Formats: sequence, C-alpha cells, structure tokens
Amino acid sequence: MILFPAIDLKDGRCVRLKRGLMDQATVFNDDPAAQALSFQTAGFKWLHCVDLNGAFDGRSVNAEAVRSIRAAIDLPIQLGGGIRDMAAVEAWLAAGITRVILGTAALKNPSFVREAAGAFPGKIVVGADAVGGRVATDGWAEVSELTPAELGRKFEDAGVAAILFTDVDGDGLLGGVNVEATAALARAVRIPVIASGGVGGISDIERLNAVQETNIEGVVIGRALYDGRIDATAALSIANGV
Repeated sequence: MILFPAIDLKDGRCVRLKRGLMDQATVFNDDPAAQALSFQTAGFKWLHCVDLNGAFDGRSVNAEAVRSIRAAIDLPIQLGGGIRDMAAVEAWLAAGITRVILGTAALKNPSFVREAAGAFPGKIVVGADAVGGRVATDGWAEVSELTPAELGRKFEDAGVAAILFTDVDGDGLLGGVNVEATAALARAVRIPVIASGGVGGISDIERLNAVQETNIEGVVIGRALYDGRIDATAALSIANGV
C-alpha cells in the first residue's frame, strides 16, 4: 500500500483545512519545497499535492510553489486543484507532474476526463470528494446527487489510473479514515482506490491493511504527519508489511 504524504497549498504555503473550509486553515510550513524534501528524506515514494486556491478558482494559483516542489524532489507527484482543461493537463505533465487529479471536471465535464485519460493513459486520477456520501465539486462548495461509486463506474473503461476518494466530512479532523466506505468503493469499481481524509494515527493504516482489499492502492496522510501523530518510519513499515 502506497502512503501519499500531502502538501495542500494555500497562498503559497503548506496548510491543512478542516472539513474543506478555507477559513479553517492551519499553516504548517511556509516553504513547500523544504516540506516536500523532508517527506522524500523520510522514505516516502510518492507525494500528493493540491492547489487549494486553484480548486476554488478553477485555475492553477500556486503554480510557482508546485514548480519549486517539483525541482526539489525526485518523487513522483500527483497534483490536483483547478485543473479543468486539456491545456492545463498537458502543461503539468510536461512540467514533470506524474499524475493529474481531475475532480470537479470529472462530474461537470466527463468527456474531457475521458479524452485526457485516453491521451495520457495511467496519468489521470479521478477525484471523488464525498460530503454526506455524495460527490462534491468546486473546492467542496457544491454537492451533487452522485455517489463516488456511480462516478467511478463512468470511467472504468477510460484508462484512468485511480480514484482518489476523500471523505470531506472527516478531512483534517484526525477522527479516522472511513475504512468501510473506502473498502465498499474499492469493491464497487474496477479502478484502484486511494483513501483520503481523516487519517489520525497508525491504527488507520493498520485498519486499511487489515481489510485486505487489493483494489485499495494507498492512502493520503496529511495533518497527522505534520503534528507528529504518525511517525513516518513506523507508518512505512506497516504499509510495506514489515
């Protein structure tokens, strides 16, 4: 199971939100590149990055910070937030981003997502951010009637790399990853699922491992890494089955 340490960018700084609210942001590092390098040094094999301003504005806002991160580390990076057209997808992949996360676009413009996945197989991740069990868009400001499983099934034959499933109700609150909903989604679709939201301790990683659902590719870890609730070495040992 892959552990994805998260860097969420707001106004050029590393922050963590609570329940996706921009006015509930805690700043953890003013230097995103240094934070990314510390994750690489700790032994992580991927980085998860989100342009929070971009998610709300519908365009890349923290591009300079993302580029500084890309220049600082060798790890593959998956990036989301404000990527809404093919030009943006192409630009970020050309800039060295490994996978691009399309969330709002997956719901509002599915044909674009299918086109992107066809043009760049294995490079597109579909973001399924759930509020009350329904997919939310536009920086979690709008909630649809679609479930994450229904959204995922729309792209099963499109060549997407994974579904990033975020339980917004628990995001940033350290109350525990929604293992049951993550496992249910992994069983409902043929696309690998990445869990996100609410990871508060080592026990969350152990619980995800215990499910033994091969379609769960990994989990995103945010606030618990920043405040020391999760030790990187211990977490990586569990994820690697050591």
